[in-house]
Amino acid sequence: MKGFTLVEMMVALLIFGLVSAAGVAVLSFSVDNQQVVRARSHRLAEIQRARSALKADLAQAAARRTRGEDGRPSARTLAGGEQAVGGPLLQLVRRGWDNPDAAPRASLQAVEYRLADGRLERRTRRALDGAAWSPPQVLLTGVREARVAFLAGGQWIEALPNGTHQPLPQAVRLDLTLDDYGPLSQLFVVSGEAA
Repeated sequence: MKGFTLVEMMVALLIFGLVSAAGVAVLSFSVDNQQVVRARSHRLAEIQRARSALKADLAQAAARRTRGEDGRPSARTLAGGEQAVGGPLLQLVRRGWDNPDAAPRASLQAVEYRLADGRLERRTRRALDGAAWSPPQVLLTGVREARVAFLAGGQWIEALPNGTHQPLPQAVRLDLTLDDYGPLSQLFVVSGEAA
């Protein structure tokens, strides 16, 4: 009677074990790689959503001053860059606020961007003058530092001058330092007109 010897069976089991271990290692590597790719894709999507919001707001910027909750008028039509703790990174009025319900409100909307606890946040007001800011919408997380600069009169400046009839800047540059990507600079064209 012919059969396999014990040594042959042991060698066959060893080879099968090595092939199985290699298969499990490749599968594990593939799953880990897929999780890393998914996390990076989500992060890039978060950065792109923040960029899209800023681009849409600045492309629709209007040269209109607003009044705060205390009734005092703002000093500028587009403000930001003061880098005060807790202050706005960027504040503007934008056109084109959709009104599908035909609610009694303007098509202009006050928008504010600020850096709070490592998050880039966007807030709006229901009315242009005197209304409170809405709860913040978190656009981007993991932000260490944020700075704004304005292209006005052919020069980059960190804060726009005060005045009731100051024109909008030609462009806005947002310099971010992210925890995972490091420095990231974005440039936005401001194409608004007087309201």
